[in-house]
Amino acid sequence: MKSEAADYLGKAHHCPAGARRIAAAEVPDVAAGEAHLAVYHAAEAYIFEQTGKAVKTHRGARSQLNRLAQHEPRIGSEFPTFLAEGYKFKTIVDYGIGSAIGAISAADATWAIDTAEHFIDTIAQLLSP
Repeated sequence: MKSEAADYLGKAHHCPAGARRIAAAEVPDVAAGEAHLAVYHAAEAYIFEQTGKAVKTHRGARSQLNRLAQHEPRIGSEFPTFLAEGYKFKTIVDYGIGSAIGAISAADATWAIDTAEHFIDTIAQLLSP
């Protein structure tokens, strides 16, 4: 595995534990946002390993992962979908006001964290020698 990909994957592995602690502190929106960040970094790891290039935007990550996932059946369709849908969590956490505050439930956060951990495990297996 390329060292840059390993760095991205290391960051991805770091995020879910923090997300679980945040969820336990009953801040589900931030926990879900952290889960999205984990998936984003795992996607970056896979993309870098496959292309040798870092993505510069969330949109670029979604586009590249969608393209690469078409050739790798072990990356289920739920992961590129989560990368796109999970961006909504980030948006709510970063910019949400009014009714957006409290829009992410504890169940949403748990689902996001579980999905992130599964995706990270999948990418780690794909990048293992």
